[in-house]
Amino acid sequence: MDQYAVFGRPIQQSKSPFIHRLFAEQTHQQLTYGAIEPSEDESFAEAATAFFQSGGKGCNVTMPFKHDAHEFASQLSERAKIAGAVNTLKLLDDGGILGDNTDGAGLVADLKLNHVELEGARILIIGAGGAARGTLLPLLEEKPAQLDIVNRTASKAQQLADLFPNHDNISALGFQALADSYDVVINSTSASMTEQLPPVPAAIINENTCVYDMVYRQQPTVFMEWATHLGARKAIDGLGMLVAQAAESFAVWRGIRPGMRQVLRELNKNLGRI
Repeated sequence: MDQYAVFGRPIQQSKSPFIHRLFAEQTHQQLTYGAIEPSEDESFAEAATAFFQSGGKGCNVTMPFKHDAHEFASQLSERAKIAGAVNTLKLLDDGGILGDNTDGAGLVADLKLNHVELEGARILIIGAGGAARGTLLPLLEEKPAQLDIVNRTASKAQQLADLFPNHDNISALGFQALADSYDVVINSTSASMTEQLPPVPAAIINENTCVYDMVYRQQPTVFMEWATHLGARKAIDGLGMLVAQAAESFAVWRGIRPGMRQVLRELNKNLGRI
């Protein structure tokens, strides 16, 4: 039976084994999916090599190993090159290892599942870290009217915008430059994990704004509550992105795309949200 796994540290709280087992059942694919946490004295490359040599066909990679996986891959997809990080590895027929990044595709898929229009939209991404970087290419492929990246250090946001010299609809800003509202506001920071808000003004939200927080909790995040209080029409957390990026990985490995809705229902039950 084909073997798959997720690598991370710590890994015991990962939802990936649960998600991919449901995907396998749904699509009638014969596979196993486990969780691997390399020891402190073992490098990611050593652990991944052992996994593939023992019959592994592919794996997901979460923190803190996404950059290690980028270096480990012998071949990179275009979206992995732009993201500068890899969350999906696949054993190729010639023995090489494909590195891919499905995070941005997962975000776009979840936004669409929630009926958020991206084409022609004015989009703001808060934060300029790895989470933001991985979303840029898939978002630009949806042809927004404008994609702004805002960060405390504007030069870091500018470095991301500079990755797309052929796009005139992407810009970098500092927080002090924010004055107008957006159609879609995406919080890529981890601020909600510590019940904090990014330093953005209320002016970015109006009654037509959809906000998306990449973090998910049992209850709505502080960012979602803040935006809802300001009148945002929709507030979404990152649970759907987690499922959608996993579905994209599954499609990379197996050539079949599982549905998201059933898995999302099961996860929401597990989290006590329904």
